[in-house]
Parts: sequence; structure tokens; C-alpha cells
Amino acid sequence: MCLGCIRGGGEDGGCFSTRQVKGAATTEEDDLTNDDDLVEINVSGTTFVTTYTCLNKFPNTLLGNPERRKKYWSEKLNAYFFNKHRPCFDSILHYYQTGKEAPPLNVDPDVYAKEKEFFGIKKERELAVYIPEGDSTTGVDCIQSCRMKVHNFLQDPRSSQFAAVWHGFDITFICVSIAFLIFESEPKFKTQFTDKRETYFWYLFIVNCVIMGFFTFDFTIRLLTWPRPIDFWKNFFNVLDFLSILPFYVGLLANGVGNGGEDNMDNKQAYVVLRVCRIFRIVRIFKFIRHSRDLLIIMKAVSNAKRELVLLVCLLFIFVITFGSIMYYIESTHNKDFDSIMQSCWWVIVTITTVGYGDMCPQSPGGKLFGGFVLTLGIVFLALPMTIIVSKFSFVYEREKM
Repeated sequence: MCLGCIRGGGEDGGCFSTRQVKGAATTEEDDLTNDDDLVEINVSGTTFVTTYTCLNKFPNTLLGNPERRKKYWSEKLNAYFFNKHRPCFDSILHYYQTGKEAPPLNVDPDVYAKEKEFFGIKKERELAVYIPEGDSTTGVDCIQSCRMKVHNFLQDPRSSQFAAVWHGFDITFICVSIAFLIFESEPKFKTQFTDKRETYFWYLFIVNCVIMGFFTFDFTIRLLTWPRPIDFWKNFFNVLDFLSILPFYVGLLANGVGNGGEDNMDNKQAYVVLRVCRIFRIVRIFKFIRHSRDLLIIMKAVSNAKRELVLLVCLLFIFVITFGSIMYYIESTHNKDFDSIMQSCWWVIVTITTVGYGDMCPQSPGGKLFGGFVLTLGIVFLALPMTIIVSKFSFVYEREKM
């Protein structure tokens, strides 16, 4: 039986085209001796292209074993065909490419587990099969395997019961730290957080140290076990984790441990630095996104609609500047509230978003007439691009949930 090893390129070194090489298949023996050949895998109508080199790294799996994958070859499609769950195969192929699991966020865990079982991937135990080139020693392989397991433990709460407990502690500590942030701003509780002479200062300080110690430990382990440390800082959530713990340590350096808080600080520069860094504590609330599949899907949907959002911002900028300038020239001689174009632009923003604070309004007949025109046109202006954005968002959101 001929198997699907499709050769890429030609004598001229041109681009690869599947139509040009249709039927260019080799025998299974050629697969083993010419691993750089491309292979097509059709999963429920969607074609994936990879190499035999990538698949053969995992001989204990279905796609990595030439004998086992042989029966799935389709002469009609000139590719391997699997009538399986297509979104899950993105993660399956990612495993073959990188040697680590990346469970799909928008797929039921039981469905993904059945797909892994079909392809012969046995959770973290199969990860030990993969040995990068030049890594032949048992010790290095063991370290890599342990790093992968710890990384999956921190990234996926479904990997084990202990991982679920760990993520539960993470969510609890996030909630407590946010509660501290809120109550610390209340006048009647503020001194309990900032003055060591207060009754509960040390109790609250110790609890805060435990929470920050947990966040720091979690952040450090993630950094040490990340597959490629240089890519660690490219992850949005890793940057958020760093910014969420940074104010605590800056506060210790600026204040000294338990040294009375910002009301007793003599160093004004340190006070300013501390106040600025404390703003970053707000980002702790975004750590919740890491633990919610639906929020991650929403973020991806928003990211895919960024062109439409940029269009909306650009149109809003043009609208505000244009009508703010016109309103300034109409009202500036009659109304002291419209004493600059910037003030008039503020009124336009408040008006077209239908907020209507009432802090300023046109008084002249021409200003009132133009204000009604701006309000009516503003509603239409916002409705048109928002319809496109909502449609795009809904399409992406439903596609990711499939």
C-alpha cells in the first residue's frame, strides 16, 4: 500500500503545492529512510501538514508508529484520514511538534482525554518518550521530564487533584489580596494596614506576607519550568504576575519591614515610588482570567476583532475633534464652559456616549440645535461599527466554543 509522503518543492526550489504533487507517494520503507518528507493528515475535512521526523519522535503513539498508522491511509485523499474531533487535533499535533501538552481551552476535558487515548498519548507519562536531539543522557532526560510535569501541573488544574487544589489556593489568595486592596483604602481600616501600633497590623502583615510568598513561589517555579525561558516574558499573564508582586517588595524596600507605612515616611521620593508601584496591585484581579476558560475565549475573540476596534477608535477620534471644534466656535462667545476645544471635545464624548453628566451644556440657540444634531448623529455613528464588532465577536466566540 502506498503511504502519504508528499515531497515539497521542486528542482527550482519553488514553493510547495499539494495539487502539483498529487499522487507523489512513497512506500512505507521510504518513510523510514526519508523522514524529511512532508505528510498530510486529514481530520474530519481539515488538512494538517507536518513531517515524518516530527511524528517519529514518539514511536509509542499512533502517528509515530508506521505500522499502526498504515491502516488510516486514504488513496482517494492521498493522506491519512481520521474521522475525529478537529479542534482537539490542534493540541495533538502541538504535542508532536513540541513534546509537551497544551490542552485546548474550549473543549471538554473528557473529549480531549478520549482523543489522546485514541492517538496513544498517555498524559505526562508519554512525555518522557520525547528526547531532544543531542540529549541522550538519562539524567538530562529525567530533568526535562520533571520540568514538563511541573509545568503542566502549574498550567492545567485538570492534570491532577493536587493541581486543582493548588489552583484553588491561588484563586483564594487572589480574592484575599483584592479584599486587602479595597479595605486598605477605607479611612477606618487604613491605619490597621499602615500603622504598626494598631492592634491588627501584624496579623494583616503576616497574612499579606504569606499571600505574596505563595505568588512569588508560583511565579518562580513557572519561570524555572517554562519550556523556553526567553519566551516566558512574552506571555501576557506572566507579566501580570510579575507586576502583581512587584509593589510588595518595593514597599518593603521603601518602608522597611513593618516600619509604619506611608504616613510615617520621611523620604518623599520613596513615598512617591511606593504610591506609583501600588497602582500595579490592581492587576491582581486580571489573574482570574488564567483560571477561566470562558474569559480566555473572550480575550481571544476580542484580539481577533482588534482591527474593527481600532477602526472604531479612529472614527471616534475624528468625530470628537471635528464636532468639538465646531461647538467651541459656536459657544465660546456665549458660554464660559466651552472656553477651549479640549473642553468642547469632553462635552462631545459625554454626549455621543449618552452619559450626559450635565456639568456643561450649550446655551445659545445655535449651540442647542447643533447639540441635538451631535447627539442624534452620535448614536448612529456608534451603532454602525458596533454592529460589525459584535458580529465578528459572536462569530469568533462561537467558533472557539465548538
